[in-house]
Amino acid sequence: MLNALLSLFMLIACATSVIAGKYTTVIIDAGHGGRDRGAKWGGVSEAYLNLKVAQKVEALLKAKRIPVKMTRRSDVYLTLSQRAAVANRYKDAIFISIHFNAHTNTSIKGVETFYASAAGKKIAANIQSRISSHTKTRNRGIKNGIAFAVLNQTKCPAVLVECGFISNPYERRRCAQSWYQSLAARGIVEGIIKSR
Repeated sequence: MLNALLSLFMLIACATSVIAGKYTTVIIDAGHGGRDRGAKWGGVSEAYLNLKVAQKVEALLKAKRIPVKMTRRSDVYLTLSQRAAVANRYKDAIFISIHFNAHTNTSIKGVETFYASAAGKKIAANIQSRISSHTKTRNRGIKNGIAFAVLNQTKCPAVLVECGFISNPYERRRCAQSWYQSLAARGIVEGIIKSR
């Protein structure tokens, strides 16, 4: 009986380690919040969308028994340094900052992902591939985001995902829908798992 229980424990531990890979914790950062609304177009607030997608990412990761920490769970303001500090508390973590984009040229649409290190670049490429596939919008590729404080102040591999342009009327309508947010979250999670 003891041997059977030990074997079962080892199977569960192995399954968890295979899923989580070398990262023990995923830090999910819903960009903006509180007095920082981020972009706002056509009555759609970026800060609100960021949190919605972040919560869906958290739920999907938890369903796969991958430990998750959120920088915010409600409409509160955090400085960029405070967000990075959350990630820096954890060893063997990765940091995913979730955003929606905007541009004065309202014809621009698509998803893009930023990174600031070689390890972050690999994660960015995996997330970008999956999120663009799921959302079926323009793949704007991965880009160096070393200038972003949440990336350059974070010690662990970090990426910033722009899930769509809310300045584009067609894309804004899609981004505001729960089904689109779910597709974006699914792409992010699949990219995280592929990066293990």
